[in-house]
Amino acid sequence: MHPTRKRRLLLILALVAVAGVATALIAMALQRNVAYLYTPHEVLGGSAGDNVRSGEARFRLGGMVAKDSFKRAPGSMEAHFEVDDGDARLPVVYTGILPDLFRENQSVVATGRMQGDVFVAEEVLAKHDETYMPKEVADKMGAAHKKHNVQDKTAPAEGAP
Repeated sequence: MHPTRKRRLLLILALVAVAGVATALIAMALQRNVAYLYTPHEVLGGSAGDNVRSGEARFRLGGMVAKDSFKRAPGSMEAHFEVDDGDARLPVVYTGILPDLFRENQSVVATGRMQGDVFVAEEVLAKHDETYMPKEVADKMGAAHKKHNVQDKTAPAEGAP
C-alpha cells in the first residue's frame, strides 16, 4: 500500500473512532438525564418498573393535587401533599418554594425519586390555567381510567360462582 493511502486510511479510521466515542458519550449523557412520566397508579401498581419503586430511577410524577392533602409545617419550606390520578394516590414531599399556581385540585408534574412509599420531589411544576392539563398527563390518566374500568367490568360480581 502506498504511504499516502496508508496515512489517509489511518486518518479516516481515527476520525471514525473519535466520532463513535463522541456518540457513545452523548448517548450516555442523554440517557442519564431522561425522566419518564408516570401516574401514581403506574408507580404503585408496579407497571413503571422495579427501579422506579426502589428509588434508583429519577422520574416525573403527574396527576392532580388531591383535595385537602396539602400541608406545610409553620416556618418550614417542606410541603406534603398527595398526587391523585383518579385510581391511586401517592404522597409527595417537596422542600422549596412551590409555583404560584400550585393549588389543590390542579394538575401538577413533579420530578424526583421514590423513598420508601413516598415520592421525594426535586422540582414541582403547576399548570397555568383551569382548563389546561399537559397532554402527556391527560393521556396517561385517561389510559389508567380505561384500564381500571375494563378490569372492574370483567371482574366477577361478589357471590358469583
